[in-house]
Amino acid sequence: MKRPSWGRAVVVGGSYAGLVTARVLADFFDEVVVMERDHVDEGTGSHPGSPQGYHAHAMLARGGQVLEKLFPGLREELREAGAPVFDYGEGIDFLLPAGNAPRTRTGVHVQTFTRDELERRVRRRVLKMPRVTLMAATSCVGLLRDRSGRVTGVTYRQQDSEAQPFGSVELPAELVVDASGRSSSLERWLGELGVSVPRKRTVKAKVTYTSMNFDRPDAGHPAFFIACQMLFAPRVSRAGVLLAVEGGRWTCSLFGFQEQPPTDDAGYLEFARSLGNPHLAEQLARRTSQETTHRYTNADNQWRPYHSVKHWPDRLIAVGDAVCVFNPVYGQGLTVAAMEAELLHGMLTRRRAAGRTPDGVARDFQRRVGRLLLAPWTLSTNSDLMWDPRRRAAGARFAHWYNTRLFRVAVKDPAVWSRFVRVVNMTASPAVLFHPAVAAKVVAASLRE
Repeated sequence: MKRPSWGRAVVVGGSYAGLVTARVLADFFDEVVVMERDHVDEGTGSHPGSPQGYHAHAMLARGGQVLEKLFPGLREELREAGAPVFDYGEGIDFLLPAGNAPRTRTGVHVQTFTRDELERRVRRRVLKMPRVTLMAATSCVGLLRDRSGRVTGVTYRQQDSEAQPFGSVELPAELVVDASGRSSSLERWLGELGVSVPRKRTVKAKVTYTSMNFDRPDAGHPAFFIACQMLFAPRVSRAGVLLAVEGGRWTCSLFGFQEQPPTDDAGYLEFARSLGNPHLAEQLARRTSQETTHRYTNADNQWRPYHSVKHWPDRLIAVGDAVCVFNPVYGQGLTVAAMEAELLHGMLTRRRAAGRTPDGVARDFQRRVGRLLLAPWTLSTNSDLMWDPRRRAAGARFAHWYNTRLFRVAVKDPAVWSRFVRVVNMTASPAVLFHPAVAAKVVAASLRE
């Protein structure tokens, strides 16, 4: 039986979220056009449109599982390039606010690499797909719609093109995906279509992070692949993470609440030495070569609540940072984008199996994305809200109280730590941390105060 033709899909934005979405759409549409404003090609990793790409990125275990389904063999490909795979509990030296986490097997496997390397390899795979076409150096400038309000394509403008001296060009499509990141213009475009969007939710993190890559010699490798100290309001306002990445390198990111970790070599090392976890400074002091140091200050949480738009146009969806931006300290963005792609794949698979078109998917997808985002958003913003006494909502105060005592239990109880690891890696619901057996230990810890 011949599958129904679904025509063309356009993905606006060719960074990580756009690429994994394009990979999904190529299973269903005859043509998938990836429209990217920057000059990119198969060999491009992180690019100017992704300034956060220079900093430490975490692919949580759940995201790694989804990526391996979408791109079979990617994990091994990255491993061969030097990106280690390890058990989270065994391979991380994690300083919690209550002490060092147990070094114990958790069954949660993760892999560490640079955003640059991940994006390059994903882009290369996606662009080799026969149904995918890249339109680089091309800016989407608006949406097309029919009389019913359904989106029917986009208008675009190519940079440095003499063929378009008088404005934009139309490109019809059966589905349009906005994956253009935090600088997305979708809210404005929806306004032009007469669609009102509820106010964007913003929780300011006031965290700056400064990062560098440097050499990781084979000889004398430490007994970890990640060394970490977490931020924790209000006492721990400096933190950092050291990741073993491909190419025999470390990526080090230092975090400061309401302060900027230095970019000069001496100041950078001094900041690292001020942390409670000594391993970051120890490895920095051993370096014999390094790459350029980068700073990133735009670390706020932002959620555009598209899931609650009453008259969401059909044939239009939004994913990744175009919908929700997390404080990067918590490492959720890459995994959430992968989970959104997985969600879309499942929805489109069911529609095609029923012999139906993609019409009617868009609004339901955005609502499901809203539900998917709730847990990671709550985790990130509850932590960030605790820096500002004026905005300590009841939910944030309780979460902070509970987590403070949970950490005291976790540093002495490997089973509780393993539960926390699964939640952080999005392979288990936060509800497992409130299981009666865990809650009893937390209450007991509170009574001992």
